[in-house]
Amino acid sequence: MIDENPTPEQDPEIEAVTPEIDPADALRAENADLKDRVLRVHAEMENLRKRTEREVADTRSYAIAGFARDMLSATDALSRALMVLPAEARNNGDATTKSLIDGIEMTEREMQRLLAKHGVKPIEAEGQKFDPHRHQAMFEVPDPTRPEGTVVQVVQAGFAIGDRVLRPAMVGVAKGGPSHVGGAEAVDKSV
Repeated sequence: MIDENPTPEQDPEIEAVTPEIDPADALRAENADLKDRVLRVHAEMENLRKRTEREVADTRSYAIAGFARDMLSATDALSRALMVLPAEARNNGDATTKSLIDGIEMTEREMQRLLAKHGVKPIEAEGQKFDPHRHQAMFEVPDPTRPEGTVVQVVQAGFAIGDRVLRPAMVGVAKGGPSHVGGAEAVDKSV
């Protein structure tokens, strides 16, 4: 069998045509490639470390969010219980009734204090410009004396933990007054 493509070892008349690669250049190229890989891995690890730190900080800050929402329901129930008590029961009630009312008030204050201790803060709404990210409009109030889009009544207080809204404030918004001044955009009523 005759080989159609003989190699230089098989046929001494054929010269080997192999480009000469400088070993130092090859090592430099490999070094540059490895250095690039190390820098990329280092950058990825640094990004991962920063992202993990942010996630851990968020988890610490917002882990209580579900529990806080549940506690807000209990706090609301105490507030409603105090609101429905007639003034005469507070003033003219017997010692047991007054003690019960005082106990409910103290419990509500303590729950509010504990929520605040863990970063749960009420959302300011009354007199503020309506913010759909922090307020939930329940109704409009015709009031030509107030700028349009101003919160004029709070039906239920809203709460936030850090910069996240746990529960938006349920509010009534002024309608028919002058628009807000100072370059603020008008309230979007198209929704």
